[in-house]
Amino acid sequence: MESAGQGLLSDAMTDVPVDSAASARTPAPEGLTLAEEEELRSELAKVEEEIGTLRQVLAAKERHCGELKRKLGLTPLDGLKQNLSKSWHDVQVSNAYKKTQETLSQAGQKTSAALSNVGSVISRKLGDMSSYSIRHSISMPAMRNSATFKSFEDRVGTIKSRVVGSRENSTDGLHSPLGAGDKPPQDNAPF
Repeated sequence: MESAGQGLLSDAMTDVPVDSAASARTPAPEGLTLAEEEELRSELAKVEEEIGTLRQVLAAKERHCGELKRKLGLTPLDGLKQNLSKSWHDVQVSNAYKKTQETLSQAGQKTSAALSNVGSVISRKLGDMSSYSIRHSISMPAMRNSATFKSFEDRVGTIKSRVVGSRENSTDGLHSPLGAGDKPPQDNAPF
């Protein structure tokens, strides 16, 4: 019975030929004596035999390992999680990651400082504007007659008429979200 956890190593090693007959058919390089050639062929045969034995031992160890993991309830997913965790730790410890993290941290601090400065400037400008009361600023003829104020006033009036008009009579194609028998809410708009 082969274990489902049998590793890729044994599969890859089966591609290596262990045929001593094939190596015996190749001619020996020039400069070797018959005795040297026989000695090398004998050594090659021993090494190939050891490789075969080691493959068998490795396959048996992998089967045993798979059985132990199965008995312990360890799944291939657990091994993958552990490998990913270790890999992520290795990445975090790497110099490239540390330099990138440091650079991004500095960029974030600079961005935060810049946004804080923009917020301070806006707050200061709004604070300057809030020193005038709304009644005082509305009653100021220069402001009321400015093009910006008139444009803003026209747009607010147009929007209000669209919203209030669609509530009172939904004849312009816009239907009220309220049911037919429901009363529309009171208009408490300041404009």
